[in-house]
Amino acid sequence: MVQGLLAHVLSNRKRTGFGLLSVFLFLPSLLSAAPPPNEKKPVTVTVPVLLLDGGRKLVFEGTVSTEKDVKPKRGFFKKILDVIVGAPDVHFMVRPYNVVTDSKGRIIVTDPGARGVHIFDLKEQKYKFLSRKDKSKEAMTTPQCVAVDAKDNIYVTDSDLGKIFVFDSNGKFIRAIGSLKHGEGYFKHPTGIAVDSAAQRIYVSDTWRDEIFVMDMNGSVLQKIGKSGTGDGEFNFPTDLRLDGPDLMVVDAMNFRLQVLDRAGTFQFAIGKVGDGLGNLFRPKGLGVDSEGHVYIVEGLSAVVQVFDRQGELLYYFGKRGTGFGDFQLPTSVFVDQADHVYVVDSFNRRVQMFRYFALGKQAAGGGQ
Repeated sequence: MVQGLLAHVLSNRKRTGFGLLSVFLFLPSLLSAAPPPNEKKPVTVTVPVLLLDGGRKLVFEGTVSTEKDVKPKRGFFKKILDVIVGAPDVHFMVRPYNVVTDSKGRIIVTDPGARGVHIFDLKEQKYKFLSRKDKSKEAMTTPQCVAVDAKDNIYVTDSDLGKIFVFDSNGKFIRAIGSLKHGEGYFKHPTGIAVDSAAQRIYVSDTWRDEIFVMDMNGSVLQKIGKSGTGDGEFNFPTDLRLDGPDLMVVDAMNFRLQVLDRAGTFQFAIGKVGDGLGNLFRPKGLGVDSEGHVYIVEGLSAVVQVFDRQGELLYYFGKRGTGFGDFQLPTSVFVDQADHVYVVDSFNRRVQMFRYFALGKQAAGGGQ
């Protein structure tokens, strides 16, 4: 049976104004009529729904893991052709790591295991795989994190090569930022990336340098933010980045926290402290922000996504170890788009799980796969 999402009731719900209702629903897909006696009974699909105070809720919507999940089913004659000449190769996730969506709603997923980037277009039922592993010049070997700009150009950090690969919205390679002579890259270990199209700035976390690089769109370094340490504005293994309004958010992994800076790099506040219990961080991974400003942080150790307010109070969490809907194994990334669709990279299960958060006052029926 499908396992439910986890729920947690905070003792300080009156202070935060966002307590969690101790209610879990499972919405089975409806069967319009009983099957004939000799017909196989359809499998019931249960969909977890997490109900929150104020009419808020989090609804599971589905998963993507291979190009078959978005492409139309092959017709009869194509299946006959497959028997004759062999079925076409199908791309699938091997070790997905990071996720983002563009203005068209396409789901863009880095996959260092496959040495490329998956692009799932659910609306147009199309799939594309970006790879440069066989190129003699500017090959991409370890795609790590991904961001898009206002024109849907795609920026991918390659942690081993020390470069940023840039593709246009159609997946055509444009250039590599940080590429030096003899093929080496400028960065030691670039991981997180965020693009500010309005200000024409690119932010990149160099995990091994404990710094955030601020560059123009051509890759010229304008500023370096941070240094090694445990103080405000200092980092120990910075990884994922996110821009939200005036804020630059940084997963400060080995300081077991998320730091929030302004765009110039001035420290604002931090969320999280070390620990393996709820409300604490031990293996913080990706981060996202919803329309109400709540901060989503992937906790890799316990396989949950924790949701905090800006004061650092845990509002709720979802997930647990497993393979069912709403379960995770080694989750690595979360992204929340402008419509509050929530995408979680479920790395060891080789998939991206999709949820929808309904903010205060927004009502909708539960989704299904």
